[in-house]
Amino acid sequence: MKHNNMQSREAALKALNQISSYEESAKILIEAGILPPLVKDLFTVGSNQLPMRLKEVSATILANVVNSGHDFDSIPVGPGRQTLASEETIHNLLHLISNTGPTIECKLIQILVGLTNPPATSVSSVVYAIKSSGATNSLVQFIEAPQRDLCVASLKLLQNLSPHMGNELASSLRGPSGQLSSLIALVSESAVITEEQAAAVCLLADLPEQDKGLTRQMLNEGAFQSFISRIVSIRQGETRGNRFMTPYLEGLVKVLSRITFALSEQSAFQVCRENNLASLFIELLQTNGLDNVQMASATALENLSQETKNLTKLPEYPPPSFCASIFPCLSKPAVITGLCRVHRGACSLKETFCLLEGQAVDKLVALLDHKNEKVVEASLAALATLLDDGVVIEQGVQVLIDAEAVKPILDVLLEKRTENLTRRAVWTVERLLRSEEIAYVVADDPNVSTALVDSFQHGDYRTKQIAERALMHVDKIPNFSSIFSSTA
Repeated sequence: MKHNNMQSREAALKALNQISSYEESAKILIEAGILPPLVKDLFTVGSNQLPMRLKEVSATILANVVNSGHDFDSIPVGPGRQTLASEETIHNLLHLISNTGPTIECKLIQILVGLTNPPATSVSSVVYAIKSSGATNSLVQFIEAPQRDLCVASLKLLQNLSPHMGNELASSLRGPSGQLSSLIALVSESAVITEEQAAAVCLLADLPEQDKGLTRQMLNEGAFQSFISRIVSIRQGETRGNRFMTPYLEGLVKVLSRITFALSEQSAFQVCRENNLASLFIELLQTNGLDNVQMASATALENLSQETKNLTKLPEYPPPSFCASIFPCLSKPAVITGLCRVHRGACSLKETFCLLEGQAVDKLVALLDHKNEKVVEASLAALATLLDDGVVIEQGVQVLIDAEAVKPILDVLLEKRTENLTRRAVWTVERLLRSEEIAYVVADDPNVSTALVDSFQHGDYRTKQIAERALMHVDKIPNFSSIFSSTA
């Protein structure tokens, strides 16, 4: 490769290309010092530059090596101890991508994919370089590339970048160029799931859920209706499964769940009602082995359930008769049957998204012992909506007692798996302890008291307050309670 003779360099590159196609060879090639001459070959211009066909070979070798999963942050490839993740190197790659043909563009983008694949530590450097060079829109445009390999590579890169620059990508996709429409069409286009479809829907799934502008545009494009059809098709076995089925279904469900973050939009609300999305998400809770599907479904049910208290139809009692208005003791209160005991009104799963329907509570409780703490947290959050302000908390507690949820919830508190999960468990337990029946039983359990005291001592300010209230319910307030002293 260092020889001035072009024929010798070409032969060497072709041989190295063959070697680099074996993943096990990456470490050997890196230790042999292959990176600096490859980078030099790619970026050199003028009389000594390689012909484009050989630059393509260099890019292929570099893509193969970089996608082997090694850490390239500490391997120098140029003057001043530049690395592949250095801003100047990324800028040069981006410049080359914008000024070459589709085949080499694909290989260059694959290099960026390798540098941003989890758990790569260089992703933040790549993100910074892309932002500083203003290359976001250029990279997004490759979604519509007619060359399949180039399209797939660009989708994988954007998916890797989306957790770190989701707002920028969402803004670019919403632009007038129409890439969002292309993404939606790609996700829905064929009965057999392809690699690019899986990559496209996973990219959409990683975009910020709170971006209502993006959600609104997806509603206008009919994306959610289309994705509902695909999910139902998969559930009914009408879509042929392959190795891309799992990421594709996970992506579809997470994208669909984003509609529940925009229920203030009338069109989003209508899609949820007309398609009975609450029922669909309850079914998806039972998709064992697909943690991301269960987590997104539970989160969607939490969002839907939070709206129930605003949607339930409160009963209209008839006005009292003339005699009853004068002699109240002669009147009997009107009895209206069929009302939801938690939300006080007429509820249904389809119209008001009430979790008391469709065995939702039982299915959420079943997930409280899941190995994935994020699934547990999402399930607990959904159940907690039955204890929220604005509902009949006593009845919500009774629903959880009937579903045998109290012990699993206490177990979540005792396990202390993550800070977020513990914080949510403390909130839920405090609500449960407002029931004298539960408080009486828990008062004799030293483990629960110890866990609450621990949260009281080490939690954030709000968690300390809630833990203190919980301890008050069981008369276990420690005598060092500064908050209690100050509010007594």
